[in-house]
Amino acid sequence: MTARRRMLGAATAAAGLLALAAALAGCSSGSAPSGEPSSSIAPFQIDSDFPDPGALVVGDRVYAYATNTPAVNVQVASSTDMKHWTVSDQDALPQLPSWALPGKTWAPGPAELADGRFALYFTASDAASKFQCIGVAFSDKPEGPFTSTADKPLVCPVDEGGAIDASVTADADGQRYLVWKNDGNCCGYDTWISAQPLSADGASLAGEPTRLIKQTESWEGKLVEAPVIVRHGDEYVLLYSANDYANSSYVTGAATAKSLLGPYTKSKQPLLSTPGTKGRYLGPGGEDLVTFQGKDWMLFHSWDEAFAYRGMHAVPVTWKNGLPELAS
Repeated sequence: MTARRRMLGAATAAAGLLALAAALAGCSSGSAPSGEPSSSIAPFQIDSDFPDPGALVVGDRVYAYATNTPAVNVQVASSTDMKHWTVSDQDALPQLPSWALPGKTWAPGPAELADGRFALYFTASDAASKFQCIGVAFSDKPEGPFTSTADKPLVCPVDEGGAIDASVTADADGQRYLVWKNDGNCCGYDTWISAQPLSADGASLAGEPTRLIKQTESWEGKLVEAPVIVRHGDEYVLLYSANDYANSSYVTGAATAKSLLGPYTKSKQPLLSTPGTKGRYLGPGGEDLVTFQGKDWMLFHSWDEAFAYRGMHAVPVTWKNGLPELAS
C-alpha cells in the first residue's frame, strides 16, 4: 500500500492543496493535518507533492511513480544517483481504462516483466461500484506511456471496501505476487494486506489472495496500507504504512516471515515515525525499497513543515536485526 506540483508560495495555494489531500483520501476518515513542525526537517529529494512513491530500477537509472496531481494521472521521475531527480512533464498513464474515473489515481506499483515490457499497477475509482480498485497498464518503456484496454479492474473486492496500494514481489522460486490492501477503512471493515499470485504476463491473477496482516497495534490506528515485500537473507520483510496519512501520526511498520505468504511477525514499534526520527520526517509512509548501484534505498514520502504537500525522500539503508534502518 506516496512532484509536478510547483513550489507553494501563497497561503491560498497551501490551503488548496490541503483540500486536495482531503479529497484524495476517498472514503477514508483522515483528519486535518496536524503535528509539531521541526526546524531539523530532512530535505526532500523531490521537493513538491510526490506521494506514495513506487520505484523501479532499470539499468543505470531508477524511476519513481507517484499519486496523481490535478494535471496528470500518474507522476514519474527518474534519477541516476538517487540524489538528483528529474520529474517528467508527461503523464505516465495519460488515458485511464474505461472502468476508471479520473481524479483519484493513487499509489502506482511498477514491475519489469520477463519479456522486457513494464507493468504499472495503479489504484483508481471504479465507475461501476464507486470503490477504489486496482488496475494494470503496460508499456515498452519504463517512463511510459502506460496503456490499458481492460474493461474492469484487476482487483476489486467491493464487499471489503475495494482495494488500493498494489506492489509486486516474488518468492524464492520466481513466482510473482501482487500485494495489496482492501480499503476497509472506507466502510468500517478491517484492513487486510494480502498477497495474490500473478500470471507470467502480469495481466491476470493466478490464484486466490492470502491474508497476511491487519491492523492490531495501537500505533497503527484504524488501518494498515501501502504494502511492499522484499526478501533479505532467508526472510521476507513486509513494509507497510499505518494510521492517518493526513497528519504526523502516519508511520511505517515492518513484519517478517520465513515464507512470503507468512505467518508474519510484526515489529512492536514503527520502523519510521515522526517522534522516532525526532521530527526529521513528518508522517513518513508510502514506502518502497530497491537496490541501486550496490546499495539498498528506501523511498518514502513525508509532509513539509506547513503540512501542505508530501515530498519524496530517497535514503540509503543498512540492515539491523533483519530490518532496514535509515543510514542518514
